[in-house]
Amino acid sequence: MSDDTLTRIAEALERMSPAPFSAPDFASAEAFIWHTAPDRLEPVTQVARVDLDLLVGINRSRDTLLTNTTQFARGLPANNALLWGARGMGKSSVVKAVHAAVRAEGHDLKLIELQREDLPSVGRLLNLLRGTPYQFVLFCDDLSFSHDDEHYKSLKAVLDGGIEGRPANVVLYATSNRRHLMPRDMIENERSTAINPAEAVEEKVSLSDRFGLWLGFHPCSQDDYLAMIRGYCDAHGVEIADDELRAEAIEWQATRGSRSGRVAWQFFMDLAGRKGVTVK
Repeated sequence: MSDDTLTRIAEALERMSPAPFSAPDFASAEAFIWHTAPDRLEPVTQVARVDLDLLVGINRSRDTLLTNTTQFARGLPANNALLWGARGMGKSSVVKAVHAAVRAEGHDLKLIELQREDLPSVGRLLNLLRGTPYQFVLFCDDLSFSHDDEHYKSLKAVLDGGIEGRPANVVLYATSNRRHLMPRDMIENERSTAINPAEAVEEKVSLSDRFGLWLGFHPCSQDDYLAMIRGYCDAHGVEIADDELRAEAIEWQATRGSRSGRVAWQFFMDLAGRKGVTVK
């Protein structure tokens, strides 16, 4: 075999096996996105979020998550948190808002977004974060699993940490529309077809039990829906009379067939556009 052929083979192997990933400058940003192939943490220059005070109708969950996050940022014991419930009720928004509020208190807390598809790589990410002088919130949005999905096993590395244990400077916050992270009909189906129904889905269902905090988000009332919109209007300088806002907002929700924080924000964006107000 010629030297040129050996050189080409060596170069191909180097491309297939890139150099070990090195940690970024964590001081350069407050938030990062975890990517794989190749592994890297991409800094986020500006996090898209709303102020904590504008999140109406979820006071108990909001305050509980804020307390837990503040404890964690101070180096005190804290729990992983599962935020579950109705669509559009601010589950992901409250995570980002709480992160901003804790940072405003002087804690250099970092937020890392982790996609569900990248869960198999979480061990490499944890090894990277372990021992660094920062506190990290891993954020996995819209988390759920199907009956043949093995990604949930990787999630246990964050929740339990295996033989090494979860790094003391890492906590996981996940959002899901499902309390047990898998569809109810799938749970019932596996129970009905299993030899031992009690154990059929125990491994997957018990995954949600590994979150120390379960924070429920439920459909909002009409008063909360209107209060959300009024809060957005006041915060961004959109002037509208209460009776006009009420009539238009109720008509908007009727056309959407639902009422939530997301619908409230969508109505507000339409209203701000019609009023000629720029929203940043």
